[in-house]
Amino acid sequence: SVLRKISWVCLAAMLFTHALKTLHRNWDWESEYTLFMSALKVNKNNAKLWNNVGHALENEKNFERALQFFIQATQVQPDDIGAHMNVGRTYKNLNKTKEAEESYMIAKSLMPQIIPGKKYAARVAPNHLNVYINLANLIRANESRLEEADQLYRQAISMRPDFKQAYISRGELLLKMNKPLKAKEAYLRALELDRTNADLWYNLAIVYIELKDPTEALKNFNRALELNPTHKLALFNSALLMQESGDARLRPEAKQRLLHYVKEEPQDSNGYFNLGMLAMDDKKDTEAEAWMKKAIRLQPNFRSALFNLALLYSQTGKELMALPVLEDLLRYYPDHTKGLILKGDILMNQKKDIVGAKMCFEKILELDPNNVQGKHNLCVVYFEEKDLIKAEKCLVETLALAPHEEYIQRHLNIVRSKIASLGTVEQSSLPSDGTAATEAKKNSFQNLKEAKSEKTTTQSTVDNKQHSKNKKLTEKSSVDKETPKKSTKEIKDIEKKRVAALKRLEEIERILNGD
Repeated sequence: SVLRKISWVCLAAMLFTHALKTLHRNWDWESEYTLFMSALKVNKNNAKLWNNVGHALENEKNFERALQFFIQATQVQPDDIGAHMNVGRTYKNLNKTKEAEESYMIAKSLMPQIIPGKKYAARVAPNHLNVYINLANLIRANESRLEEADQLYRQAISMRPDFKQAYISRGELLLKMNKPLKAKEAYLRALELDRTNADLWYNLAIVYIELKDPTEALKNFNRALELNPTHKLALFNSALLMQESGDARLRPEAKQRLLHYVKEEPQDSNGYFNLGMLAMDDKKDTEAEAWMKKAIRLQPNFRSALFNLALLYSQTGKELMALPVLEDLLRYYPDHTKGLILKGDILMNQKKDIVGAKMCFEKILELDPNNVQGKHNLCVVYFEEKDLIKAEKCLVETLALAPHEEYIQRHLNIVRSKIASLGTVEQSSLPSDGTAATEAKKNSFQNLKEAKSEKTTTQSTVDNKQHSKNKKLTEKSSVDKETPKKSTKEIKDIEKKRVAALKRLEEIERILNGD
């Protein structure tokens, strides 16, 4: 009976202690970090354990602590290529490019070296070949080291001819080096290894865009979308390509792709902006306005959206609604020349604010003294201020900048005729009430103003913007797109105004000539 009691006590103690040990061990399995840390308590001379703890911390974005464990792994096992690669990657994540390059170079030095004139076989872990890719990706940020980066990609390919990622990365680099034909070769070689990769077809489409072959580019975009219907970059850039083709038959498909894109990326203002541009092309002004406003709500300083919304208002007879939009544009971008021209034109023609218009045109000339349109418009302001001598001098300077512009020469002749007419009137006889001279002056001002308006307003152009990430098509940041064509009714209205302006010009010239 005594032995039985002792046995039960010992059994209970053993169960209790093992239960406590199991409970304690459960905490070790709480996460990867706690699991590998518990293993390190048992074995501190295993580089793999140090690397695993580092990876766990890296996954938590705790790069500073991860770096400590990766460095410890290299000290425990100095010839561990993977550990040095981990150190280099972590330094890169910490934006310490110099230290990252040093670590990658150490890892590269541990790889089998090329012996000139001799071939030999060596076993290399596929993952270790990424040291060439990582090092090349790091140094190609320096424009002066692009050739060095290309050499690293080629070295990786020579060690493993079926290394798909090396071809892809080299293709991107060759595009950056403005070598689209070689980039095409690299992507075609990668496609031989993997024809089901939508990204490869997308990248090949970008190459064809660089080669000025939009038809082939669109085919490759379509191939990428067949493999991955939600490929965001292919959706966006193929829609832009269709839009820029000018083919009205492609616009419905372009719109569908952009709608699909904004469904995938609802917070990207560029999708809504380009939907607005498509609506402008289709003369759907209300729809275009709604898309532009949505783009601006998402990105209040969206340069192209602000300008094109203001331009849309000015083209649809809502010039006064365009002014607050232009104010926002110029608050963010004070040197936006087209915005200043449009604002000055509206202030002078709609608000009759000559002073405000003058400030806009003078600002343009501060930014670009050789801007013909801004210079000419400033001459018109001088004419409106009845400073004919200053207007003449200004037009002479403008004509020197653009000697082939007939409208500048015509306006200069009008100003000179007016100066001569006023001089003759003063010398011969002064009318009792000055009515005829005042009327001639008024008509001349009106003619020059309308002729100017005809020229400047039809010269307005539209900003357009594209994007890319590897974004190739779009790291084109902000380009101009011509104003959508006017309707038949609008053209007829313009023609009527032009004919009326010419008739007034003839009448004024007859008055000035004394007929």
